[in-house]
Amino acid sequence: MGNNHLKSIEKSKRPQTKSILVDDRPKVGPLDFEILRVVGRGSFGKVMQVRHKETNKIYVMKAIKKDKIIAKNQVTHTKDENLILQKIKHPFIVNLNYAFQTPDKLYIILDYVNGGELFLHLKREGTFTEDRARFYAAEIACALFHLHENGIIYRDLKPENLLLDSDGHIIITDFGLSKQIDQNDTFTFCGTPEYLAPEVLQGIGHSYAVDWWSLGTLVYEMVAGVPPFYSEDKALMYKKILHDGVVFPQDISNTVCDFILGLLEKDPGERMTAVEIQEHSWFEGFDWESLYHKTMKPPWKPMVKNYSDLSQVDPELLQEAPIDTPDLRSPLDFSEEDEDLWRGFTFDGAEIGAGVLMKHNNENLKL
Repeated sequence: MGNNHLKSIEKSKRPQTKSILVDDRPKVGPLDFEILRVVGRGSFGKVMQVRHKETNKIYVMKAIKKDKIIAKNQVTHTKDENLILQKIKHPFIVNLNYAFQTPDKLYIILDYVNGGELFLHLKREGTFTEDRARFYAAEIACALFHLHENGIIYRDLKPENLLLDSDGHIIITDFGLSKQIDQNDTFTFCGTPEYLAPEVLQGIGHSYAVDWWSLGTLVYEMVAGVPPFYSEDKALMYKKILHDGVVFPQDISNTVCDFILGLLEKDPGERMTAVEIQEHSWFEGFDWESLYHKTMKPPWKPMVKNYSDLSQVDPELLQEAPIDTPDLRSPLDFSEEDEDLWRGFTFDGAEIGAGVLMKHNNENLKL
């Protein structure tokens, strides 16, 4: 990758706008944004394209009802996702700009990424060329290593959670299953079935290596069209993940097969690490520095006209009414209980964290 170093990220100067909350700190609030269109739908509500009224910048806004989060026992996951995004800043990870709350709702303001889901592009094309898959794998690997270096396991790598920006670069989204850990393993059974690592299925504890397993599964799917152990019978699929070898289509090169096999080692201790990924022959002559700085030209560019283009959004979503329903409670009803439960959620736009290149010095990482 060239010289190994941390990339310092300058703090951006955000405009301070009026708050609807009673607090001694100025905050951005829902009234600072004009709602434009519905562009997505999550577990707890709509995802809407919005425009900041003062700066005219386009974002996406997630509006989440607190009572739904509490009813589904998702308070910890929701807070963890928000705190992780507050900490992380990387060119291939979605950027959190603001987070705020009202008595009834939580709001998250993210960059609007308009090149479409990798899932939809892969579904449309069937498979990607090996060069295109290599480019995406490299950007994802850089982002995962940055997370790992900051003590975070991602745990939900799949095409649905990968967006392309308007130039064709990968942006990782949806950190709902991510977790900050120390040097100890974690034991939560979570993830997407097709992408689960053997150690997660076995319940023996898992760490950063689960993300490299998922990367191997993703690369296989990009070049072969389906995940390596896929079956409609979930029990059979889990059995194949635990016990079966990887079978490759004949048109996949030996180099790519070797790369995938290095990531799909059943034993996490034998799985490839960040350094071994970078040094694998599939990436021979690869300019990691250029990749990080986005000066390497992506192999494919989405057909979008400008930064607010909606052409890659599901047409059915665009037919939905872009409305943020008003709170039932007054801002004056914001209780001490709310403050305690959602303490640390509000984020004023300061960019915290630093972009990280893949480095050779990973002695303190448990991969």
